[in-house]
Amino acid sequence: MTDPRAPNRVFPPASEDAASAKTVVSTPQTEHPAYKLAFQDMDFLLREDLRPVRFQLELLKAQLLLDEAKIASTFVFYGSARIPEPDKAHALLEMASDEKSRKIAERLVAKSKYYEVARELARITSRLPRDEAGQRHFVVCSGGGPSIMEAANRGASDVGAESIGLNIVLPHEQAPNPYVTPSLSLQFHYFALRKMHFLLHARALAAFPGGFGTFDELFELLTLIQTGKIKAIPILLFGREFWERVVNFEALVEEGVVSERDLGLFTYVETAEEAWDVVRHFYEEQAKKDAEEG
Repeated sequence: MTDPRAPNRVFPPASEDAASAKTVVSTPQTEHPAYKLAFQDMDFLLREDLRPVRFQLELLKAQLLLDEAKIASTFVFYGSARIPEPDKAHALLEMASDEKSRKIAERLVAKSKYYEVARELARITSRLPRDEAGQRHFVVCSGGGPSIMEAANRGASDVGAESIGLNIVLPHEQAPNPYVTPSLSLQFHYFALRKMHFLLHARALAAFPGGFGTFDELFELLTLIQTGKIKAIPILLFGREFWERVVNFEALVEEGVVSERDLGLFTYVETAEEAWDVVRHFYEEQAKKDAEEG
């Protein structure tokens, strides 16, 4: 005689009850919105009072999907959605109809080289093998949009690797770029939760030339490290000429609003190989420090 084995569960799964709830007899009571299961009632879930619950859902869904995909860490790519690949940049230059638009197009042509740089860096980091536990590290993660973001996801796709795209609902129509892994293509309502997921697993960050969005995301990370809220990670600013033209970091030091030491939070780079060397050196030094302290 064998010992009895207890069942894993005695309550039916929510999916079962959800299916049953759709087959109820139609009466005034069952047709009223109050009778809907709470998790099937979209009007209820979208109520103003339910914002904390929606925050939790956005935080939890992405985390569970990344955990299930065995993604332990990411390499985040920030950059403009307006920097096209070289061929398209030259096409914009040819279409320029006045001096102002020509100058802008010429600058976009100059920056279009970073499309291929981002793509190559993504190829490099995406070739890393899984660790002993089957976890993946430095997985490419972008905002899921076009241009530099597309280049990052495309580089991962070039070498047959999965990559993440964290998209967001905006008033104008947009869609994830075609190189994001479908099962890792996530959409957010809250900017705050999206930015949190960019950084929760980030172990290196590449910031290419960009506008307000890139600045917002980059400076949030710099602030978190500067204030000690998170440990330092390699922050790579691609295009020293661009960054020094649009942000006078030295002036911030001269004005006394940041310290000289804070300028060491990031490193200017130009090529994918140079960037990867910075990341490797950073973690080699970190491993030495950990060994000495341990």
